[in-house]
Amino acid sequence: MQKLLFPSLFVVLIASGILIGAESNRTPEVDFTGTSKIFGLIVESTYGTPLVSAELTLDNKTKFYPDENGLYIIEKLPAGKYTLKVSATGYIAQKIPFEIADGETKEINITMATQVIAIGDSVQVTQVKESLRDKKTEADCKMVAPSNAESLDGYGYMNLSMDEEVIGGEVVHNTEAYDVINENTFKAVVGNPLSTFSIDVDNAAYANIRRFINYGQTPPKDAVRIEEMLNYFDYTYAAPKGNDPFAINYEMSECPWNTESKLVMIGLQGKDIDYNEAAASNLVFLIDVSGSMADQNKLPLVISSLNTLVDNLNEKDRVALVVYAGAAGEVLPSTPCNQKSTIKNALNNLQAGGSTAGGAGIKLAYEIAVKNLIPGGNNRVILCTDGDFNVGASSDAEMTRLIEEKRKTGVFVSICGFGMGNYKDSKMEKIADNGNGAYYYIDSEKEAKKVFTTDMRGTLFTIAKDVKIQIEFNPALVESYRLIGYENRILAKEDFDDDTKDAGELGAGHKVTALYELKLRKSAYQPSGINSTSGTVEDLKYQTTSIKNDAYNTDEIMTLKLRYKAPNSETSKLIEKSLYKTTVPFASTSDNFRFASAVVEFGMLLRDSEFKGDATYDEVLKLASSATGADANGYRAEFISLVKTFNGLAKK
Repeated sequence: MQKLLFPSLFVVLIASGILIGAESNRTPEVDFTGTSKIFGLIVESTYGTPLVSAELTLDNKTKFYPDENGLYIIEKLPAGKYTLKVSATGYIAQKIPFEIADGETKEINITMATQVIAIGDSVQVTQVKESLRDKKTEADCKMVAPSNAESLDGYGYMNLSMDEEVIGGEVVHNTEAYDVINENTFKAVVGNPLSTFSIDVDNAAYANIRRFINYGQTPPKDAVRIEEMLNYFDYTYAAPKGNDPFAINYEMSECPWNTESKLVMIGLQGKDIDYNEAAASNLVFLIDVSGSMADQNKLPLVISSLNTLVDNLNEKDRVALVVYAGAAGEVLPSTPCNQKSTIKNALNNLQAGGSTAGGAGIKLAYEIAVKNLIPGGNNRVILCTDGDFNVGASSDAEMTRLIEEKRKTGVFVSICGFGMGNYKDSKMEKIADNGNGAYYYIDSEKEAKKVFTTDMRGTLFTIAKDVKIQIEFNPALVESYRLIGYENRILAKEDFDDDTKDAGELGAGHKVTALYELKLRKSAYQPSGINSTSGTVEDLKYQTTSIKNDAYNTDEIMTLKLRYKAPNSETSKLIEKSLYKTTVPFASTSDNFRFASAVVEFGMLLRDSEFKGDATYDEVLKLASSATGADANGYRAEFISLVKTFNGLAKK
């Protein structure tokens, strides 16, 4: 299928106030009919990093902005004397007088000195290093006007598809980053009876996929993590009983995309809590205010989102605010939530500008969280960023080691991703997975409300950590199996009993859903590859695998084991449950089962999975439409609308 391009992205950019590398807010007093021009590179003084958030004003009349590389160009200037004012939040403004002759091209490179703005006496600065960028030439500053772009009185702008940006004057693929997903394949039960994985309550992938489709694009294959699509939605599971923090739900039926297979759905339901009696929260908002966060769907949406969370906190909770750009600073010390106006004022005054010292910001946020640690409370760093770290510890390996070290402090982390174009999904997923945390993607005010009023509330109150699942399939009944999704959460079988191995966390009231596709044996008493008399595999040179006689005399299709730790414990507890081969006719399955099947089908189609079988978009719509259930928040209805949108685009 051809890549689907959004036909009028420029309209969106204008509506959002995002006009990259071009002039806006033109006034009639300025005469742009000359033959002269100026160009240059804007950098900050400490590290020589491009300052993409700068604003240029010519003679206090007309505003210009650099592109994503800090490059600017102002053309069609008449000969004369001018004053160029350059300003950016957190930097000392400059006024640069210059004179230019007819037909002259003048290079004016600008270096901005850092100005630390404190609220009270609370700012701390952590120095980080980055090498100077090479000096750019006028050719690098050229605006790109693709064939389908319009002109704005001779001033160039970029009408780019979602997979393009301008670097050095040329259109290139954007810098969004996703880890490669090697899809789980079928495994023979004989010799591979155990399937072990860490739970995953992240749901960032679904919101990110929705963003692509709403912009008229096919999501990148590796952006499609099916387990996160599944876990975006609410399912009606039986509540836990007794002392265990969750209940195990199970259902088995035909596989809608492969008549030769069965489909098994496993659902965990976490125990809910009385939030009025919950422990206090010690939160540190860690906010990326670098230049890449200036867009309307980034920092402004972060501020709005966190204001929503503050509204849902009570007087016993505390909030600190740390920001990072070229350096990291504490903008607001840990403040009780009976001072919500103080917290909100600190949030609302943030502006973007500078490079991205993500590693320094994370270190400082954890230091503040540990300093204000509430024993037995909910201690958490909430990181809001586009993930585009480019100063200090920025490689995936460095960031993973840093976050693994910091999780030992007892402070958990939640990652909230924003924006597009330079979005670093791979980095944020690693931080969440290795830092006892959850990962969300926020693409709208509606999603912000979902995350910060519903999902985040449960996330703040962890009821179990390092939750692992291990399933042992009965080889007398099951020939092979495939775990759908969870590729980034697979564990070695030895990891299940190893309490030093990190795994996923479960918040209050949260649910976890996983689906297996199974191929059953046609004859339980003469399975392929097994001697019908001795019940042993004969193709190994040095050992044999025996199947116990009891396996042929039971309806147990699998045994599910769970290991988990209490939030403040380092010793795991074990839950074990036998699951049986009872198969429900597909038409009689629950809304949970049919809707989850639809989500999986859609994910496999988006990934063009080799296991998609007979799946079609029409079948996805049919399944989902038959299983909307109560749908109090309209998320299932939105899914149906999204599939219809993509199906229509795919047919064009």
